[in-house]
Amino acid sequence: MAAKRKKAPASSGRKATPAKGQKSPVGAPASRDVPAAYEIARRIAHELPGVEDGTSYGTPALKVRGAFLARLREDGETLALKTTFLQRDLLLRAEPATFFVTDHYLSYPIVLVRLGRIRPGQLREILEHSWRHVAPKRLVTTFDRSVTSPAAR
Repeated sequence: MAAKRKKAPASSGRKATPAKGQKSPVGAPASRDVPAAYEIARRIAHELPGVEDGTSYGTPALKVRGAFLARLREDGETLALKTTFLQRDLLLRAEPATFFVTDHYLSYPIVLVRLGRIRPGQLREILEHSWRHVAPKRLVTTFDRSVTSPAAR
């Protein structure tokens, strides 16, 4: 039996997020009370095509054309990031102080990231890696062509 998702209380004081299918402007903050570290992750993710703001379990989230990419956990300091099981294992072994997983996520291809410990360059790498697994193949191909074209240099 699937667990019911809890909705954020109406009096949570959070700024309303865009309705499903609508995007926040890339330069606009998702919300005033979103931690600065998440805001950095959000700006990096929005450099990739198709990334849009959303919500997941009542917290700010990043999606690629509606598909889950990442979300800020309730503690405001941890990013739940979709990845592959192989990538997750590599990250957990390489930097256990930055990457971890709880029992809840063991059977999901998700890695938890301590935003206060990760460097922006490393965050950019893992976000792009995750984006490549979530984004439609055609979007990834178009992105790769634009990055490697002589005009992009």
